[in-house]
Amino acid sequence: MEGLTWAETDATDCEAAVLLEGVSDVAAVRAIAARLGADLSRVRLVDLGGVTNVRRVLLDILQAWPDADVLGLCDAGETRFVTRALESAGLGVAQERDLPSHGFFVCHADLEEELIRALGAARTVEIIEDLGLGPKFLTLQQQPAWKGRPVEDQLHRFCGVASGRKELLAGALAAQLAPGEVPEPLRLLVERLIQA
Repeated sequence: MEGLTWAETDATDCEAAVLLEGVSDVAAVRAIAARLGADLSRVRLVDLGGVTNVRRVLLDILQAWPDADVLGLCDAGETRFVTRALESAGLGVAQERDLPSHGFFVCHADLEEELIRALGAARTVEIIEDLGLGPKFLTLQQQPAWKGRPVEDQLHRFCGVASGRKELLAGALAAQLAPGEVPEPLRLLVERLIQA
């Protein structure tokens, strides 16, 4: 589904669509679903290509598939885009606090911050090293702008600084979480998919 608009795909075999900001979110949700035993064979993980596209994609989905169970994940700083999209689609969401009851779950800061906090800095660094990215992370830590800053801040920056790294790390970090460690927004989203 990634890279295509909803209208360009066949939704007849799907039970739910999950609106996700980008490919890193898709990778993380796929990994968490595997950890929690959710079957995604009839679920579309939709890469929005940025949260500002949520209204257009949501309306496309609802037009092509009026009975769709549409869920999603967003960052705390971007809830306004999601609430406006849901409200414009007539789904009765006017405030951020209404989002979970409509299947949209909010990451505290963003997905990467949720994953780093759940794993802890030491385990996150181990995963980065296991992926062969340890020297690159060390280089970032030595840069004047990042030297001496909390390791969690350094890790957060590292996760999104190079092309492809955000997706790689989101999937790898999420895959290392035990079921009881999954951050609440991701856990609630996957639990909702299991119930769908």
